[in-house]
Amino acid sequence: MSGLDLLAPEHHGLFIGGSWREAEGGASFAVLDPADGSELTSVADGTVGDAIAALDAAVAAQASWARTPPRTRAEILRTAFELINERADDLAHLMSLEMGKPVAEAKGEVSYGNEFFRWFSEEAPRIHGRWMENPVGGSRLLTVRKPVGPCFFVTPWNFPLAMGTRKIGPAIAAGCTMVVKPAEQTPLTMLALAAILAEAGLPDGVLNVVTTTAAPQVSRAVQADPRLRKISFTGSTPVGRTLVKQAADNLQRMSMELGGNAPFIVFDDADVDAAVEGAMVAKMRNMGEACTSANRFLVHTDVAEEFATKLASRMGALVVGRGQDDGTQVGPLIDEKAVDSVTSLVSAAVEGGAKVLTGGSAPSGPGYFFTPTVLSDVPADAEINAQEIFGPVAPITTFTTEDEAVSKANATEYGLASYVYTRDLSRTIRMAESLDYGMVGVNTGLLSNPAAPFGGMKSSGFGREGGFEGIDEYLETTYVGIAAD
Repeated sequence: MSGLDLLAPEHHGLFIGGSWREAEGGASFAVLDPADGSELTSVADGTVGDAIAALDAAVAAQASWARTPPRTRAEILRTAFELINERADDLAHLMSLEMGKPVAEAKGEVSYGNEFFRWFSEEAPRIHGRWMENPVGGSRLLTVRKPVGPCFFVTPWNFPLAMGTRKIGPAIAAGCTMVVKPAEQTPLTMLALAAILAEAGLPDGVLNVVTTTAAPQVSRAVQADPRLRKISFTGSTPVGRTLVKQAADNLQRMSMELGGNAPFIVFDDADVDAAVEGAMVAKMRNMGEACTSANRFLVHTDVAEEFATKLASRMGALVVGRGQDDGTQVGPLIDEKAVDSVTSLVSAAVEGGAKVLTGGSAPSGPGYFFTPTVLSDVPADAEINAQEIFGPVAPITTFTTEDEAVSKANATEYGLASYVYTRDLSRTIRMAESLDYGMVGVNTGLLSNPAAPFGGMKSSGFGREGGFEGIDEYLETTYVGIAAD
């Protein structure tokens, strides 16, 4: 099998209560190939009624799933991990078709995303509380960890598999049921993942998937239901703010992984070649369509020219094309709106005095492509330094002192990822403590790791995914006081 062949005909429907079904009224919507705008296939267009039916199924399954032994939950995740490994090539081709990323990079996402299943399969049996004597005597203190209950997950289009496994893995491990609403642009990978989990033995109703073009209405309806106890969202900060407000009435637990504006700081003592290599990873992963993508390059004036020249040479040599073509290194952006946004930011920066070292424009169609671009002499107050670019553009701004670098790096409402290149250990410690970010990469352009807590601060959200911390997002703590004579 390859690509679309991974999905059986019924897998284009909604997955509710362990069954594949049509949407109410039989409506569907097209899934497009961003490389040329053509229709790949169509999937069920779920309604508010379908979403509530999915929540009904999750609620009905919650009590029995919570009582399932942790080792059983772990083995289901481990089986799914093995099945995904077996079908990694097919999943990568499917992802490349609907999202655009090169197949080689999609294989990397499958491997990365699948590690969340392996990691949380190992965490499920390690959920524990504590037992202690009351310090003043007379009783014993017992704490019990319990699943938070039915969850609602909203996943983005840029990492269709990994953003699902990062939420589904810990929820399964903790004993929670869930409703998943994948992004309208990339529903196919999530549907394939649901089929794999069902094959792995996940009981009916634990995972429910609703594909829809009515995301705001569906989210409002599901969040308005007091039976829902947890929401996890990855996406834009404006949408995240809306979901947080909607959660207030029922005081639902929230995990928000929102926008980013990552600084990539290169000091004068850095290994410039290593910094360029790290920049290629931090900037060009997923064509720059990642919340952890290096968004602003802050480079010391003494090495700025060397860094910019070498980065432009590397970026300019990248092969742009359809994700499934041999040799492609940079695929299309997700849609025309994305191309228009990147074009606007680059044009404004150039009008403000920035210089184009390579790229700078969108090639003529078909498809939603943008040429890898490096801009030098970008004014610190340029809009491109304030907004999440979400495209293959590296704007370079200079600094002269460490304090200036920290000030510029922190001058944003966001606080997800940041990157620092220096060979000074003391500076490394100072930067880690001074940067207002949930994650700091030192001499590396790759931060994401299933064994590490992923998340941000300020307008980049709250909560952590992955690591030992990831499962805590899906657990409640009950304290039991036991009298002891």
